[in-house]
Amino acid sequence: MTEKDLASLKVQQDRLMHDIHSTCEWGKGERWGDQSTETGMSRLSLSDTDKQARDWFAETTKSLGCKVTTDAMGNQFAVRPGLNDGAPTYAGSHLDTQPTGGRYDGILGVTAGVEMLRTLNDNWVETNYPTGVINWTNEEGARFPKSMVSSGVWAGDIPIADAHALKSVIPANDTATMKSDLERIGYLGSTPCSHTAMPIAAHFELHIEQGPILEAEQRRVGIVRGVQSYKWFTITVRGKESHTGATSFAHRADALLLASKCVLASHRIATKHNALASTGILNLRPGSTNTVPGFVEFSLDIRSPSNETVEKVEAECRAAFSSLTSDTSSEPEAAHSHPSSLTCDISWRTDFVSPATSCHKECISCATAAAASLVDSSVPEPDAELNLGAWGKLMTSGAGHDSVYTSKHAPTCMIFAPSRDGVSHNPREFTTPEGCADGAQVLLGAVVRYDRLRWERGR
Repeated sequence: MTEKDLASLKVQQDRLMHDIHSTCEWGKGERWGDQSTETGMSRLSLSDTDKQARDWFAETTKSLGCKVTTDAMGNQFAVRPGLNDGAPTYAGSHLDTQPTGGRYDGILGVTAGVEMLRTLNDNWVETNYPTGVINWTNEEGARFPKSMVSSGVWAGDIPIADAHALKSVIPANDTATMKSDLERIGYLGSTPCSHTAMPIAAHFELHIEQGPILEAEQRRVGIVRGVQSYKWFTITVRGKESHTGATSFAHRADALLLASKCVLASHRIATKHNALASTGILNLRPGSTNTVPGFVEFSLDIRSPSNETVEKVEAECRAAFSSLTSDTSSEPEAAHSHPSSLTCDISWRTDFVSPATSCHKECISCATAAAASLVDSSVPEPDAELNLGAWGKLMTSGAGHDSVYTSKHAPTCMIFAPSRDGVSHNPREFTTPEGCADGAQVLLGAVVRYDRLRWERGR
């Protein structure tokens, strides 16, 4: 296709927004405004509402001429034929949400992929090679606690037996595993979940930024150069339960007090290295008002664009947490605590490791050219702040995405749409209809340009 042909392909904003909001009827969450669409989402992976969204995806893409394949992790691959055989060029993201999530995280990427298919059909476009859309399973890792687990199995990094055995943590005491619920909702596919069984020629993912930069700088689109490194840990603190009124500070082994100091220390250490850290899960026992907690388990998430920085923060946190078990600790968090004759034990478990990822140069070029066409601009050279003219920016993703795993076996790139106030994983998550349409237009342009590039080099 020529640049003139590409310029004639326009996504329909109203149709895209209808798909977003109509599919968000399945799994509506907390209301935050007066409008009918001003609710969050609670569409947990492999839930009944996730099945409804999956059914919509399969039925809709089949009606658009796609062959839909479901693999052994429930990943859905919708493929539109091309003039030549070969692995498809995909747009991919996810339809599952956080328990108190919004309407755009993941959902925008999948619905924009469907809009790409509609636009190609509207304009009778025959691509050189197959194109398609992927709905990845359990990207969020909210219900089954391993994010991007199904793309990780596809990439060969996570054993499928481990993924299938993951137990649901929502609701508490749920007995379901990934495999049992894939079977329950009818999405345990017979196709192996692997990059050899379902090869990808290239993977483009449109996603909301989940941060404040694009909106603050009034930029229409972000082109992602890479995804930062992160590690997840579970920290266990064991002390001794005792009566609050009958046990003096000098004779307590307060597991929650130590855990609190550790959380503070992780924030201090991450700040020192210009990294990020947070604790999102904390469980304690026995959970009684007048009992000193004897057991605490908490999560720790450490992130940085640099693998080496994540390693440094982890090492310093391990040393600080160990030191904080002692009354003689010199860590700042130990100050102002009453000495005790008893101590707590602390242990670590590494739950997940995602190294820093770089996006593919050719995919970045295709996405950048598509973004420049939004404003009828030539592709500019980025300035010192990585700005692309007044309309765009080269960025690093702070969050993990399925594109992390696709990049291990296929050229990959991500496209960001602005997030209002940088809010995500929150019912108030919002991207304007214009921002959604801009992102979908860049996604369409990037996929078609990459298809043209494949034809030019004959593969």
